[in-house]
Amino acid sequence: MSSLNAHTRPLILDGKAIGNQIQKEIKQQVDEFIFRTKRQPTLAVVLVGGDPASQVYVAHKEKGCAKVGLASQRHFLPEATTTGELLALVQQLNADPAVTGILVQLPLPKQIDGTAVLDAIDWRKDVDAFHPTNVGLLSQGRPRFLPCTPFGILQVLYRSGIKVAGKRVVVIGRSDIVGKPIAAMLVQRTGPFGPDFANATVTICHSQTPQLEEVTRSGDILIAAIGQPKFVTAEMVKPGAVVIDVGINRLESGLVGDVDYDGLLPTVSAITPVPGGIGPLTVTMLLHNTLLAARLQWGE
Repeated sequence: MSSLNAHTRPLILDGKAIGNQIQKEIKQQVDEFIFRTKRQPTLAVVLVGGDPASQVYVAHKEKGCAKVGLASQRHFLPEATTTGELLALVQQLNADPAVTGILVQLPLPKQIDGTAVLDAIDWRKDVDAFHPTNVGLLSQGRPRFLPCTPFGILQVLYRSGIKVAGKRVVVIGRSDIVGKPIAAMLVQRTGPFGPDFANATVTICHSQTPQLEEVTRSGDILIAAIGQPKFVTAEMVKPGAVVIDVGINRLESGLVGDVDYDGLLPTVSAITPVPGGIGPLTVTMLLHNTLLAARLQWGE
């Protein structure tokens, strides 16, 4: 835990700087991989429909691939695409030996069975780690891929010198993308950076949690992933806590997170900003997983 206290300017956890550093490391690893194997790992991104936010996310992923030396493919399907049509494309990508990672951009249009689509992705190419096989392996503490956003949270804590072992961690939000997997990762006996970055006592809060403020104030580390702008106020946070804000909410005034950032600054010891906190790490860990998938598939 950071040695800062409530009377000291908090440590601003700069996810953009951390992401840039990790991407430099990944680029070196990709260059070495291509030199050894004479093959370039490739991420296939599938986007159904024209959701503006999804288009921005896809562009960020393609830019990230180019930055670290990975190849990328973009597959656009119309808004009216059926589940069967999308499944056919997924099976095509599964069978393509040049494609080492597959990502279907969420959310999908309402007429598509999203669970069926995610289940159909070859789990060895499932770089988002949403396939039931990868979720099960994570729950057993022996993951092949770590989900990108939770892995990014661990990277920020690790590279900022904030240990989680023996700490109380409160997670607000129980999504399959962030809340559940980050809780599963932190409660294990060891993590990707060793036992100092696991072995936490974890509480998940959600819409039915009674005395929510009392629970959140017990956290040495508070992770907010609830999707409600500025939901977490200073009264909900233990003085000196580390706050990880996963939320990205678009308001007329701009992007804000799930916590009242300005209101928490006098109270916390460390906090992630929005934008520039966890967001950059999500794409970065996707790049990491795409290289890892190539190593697993190609016997590296």
